[in-house]
Amino acid sequence: MKEEWFPLVNEVGETIGKATRKECHSGSKLLHPVVHLHLFNEAGELYLQKRSMTKDIQPGKWDTAVGGHMDYGETVEEALRREVREELGVTDFEPQFMTRYVFESAVEKELVNTFRTTYSGTITPDPSELEEGRFWKQSEILENLGKGVFTPNFEQEYKRLFT
Repeated sequence: MKEEWFPLVNEVGETIGKATRKECHSGSKLLHPVVHLHLFNEAGELYLQKRSMTKDIQPGKWDTAVGGHMDYGETVEEALRREVREELGVTDFEPQFMTRYVFESAVEKELVNTFRTTYSGTITPDPSELEEGRFWKQSEILENLGKGVFTPNFEQEYKRLFT
C-alpha cells in the first residue's frame, strides 16, 4: 500500500508543506485539510454514515455523510468530489460551501472545509469506507447528541451549523 501524503496548511488553507497520514495522526498537531459534506434529502433529513470498525479514528460512530482528507496536490473541490464518489458512489451533486474552521482532537488538527447539498438520487455506500448509512430526522439527531452515538467532530459541527 502506498503511503498517503497530506498537504500541511495555514489557517486560511494555503499549502505550506506536506506530511504523511501517520505523521498527521500521531499527536503532532500538524494542520491538514479535510472536506465534509452534509447531504440532505428533499424532506430535510440528513444522511449520516456509520464509520467502519477498521477506521483508525472514531470507529463505529455515526458521522457526517462524507468526510475525508485532501491528498497533496489536490484542490478542495477535487477532494470533495473524490471522497463523495468513493464513500457514497455519488457523482452528480451541487456542493454549496458553508464554512471553514479548525478542529483539534487529542491526535490531530484539521482545517475542515464544510459543504452541503440536497440530493435525491441513489446512494451506494462503499462497505470498505463505512459500515452503513441512512437519513436521520433532526429530532432524532438532537435526541442522540452527547450520548456517544456520534463522533465529537460531527456533534460540534452540527451544533455550530444547524441548531
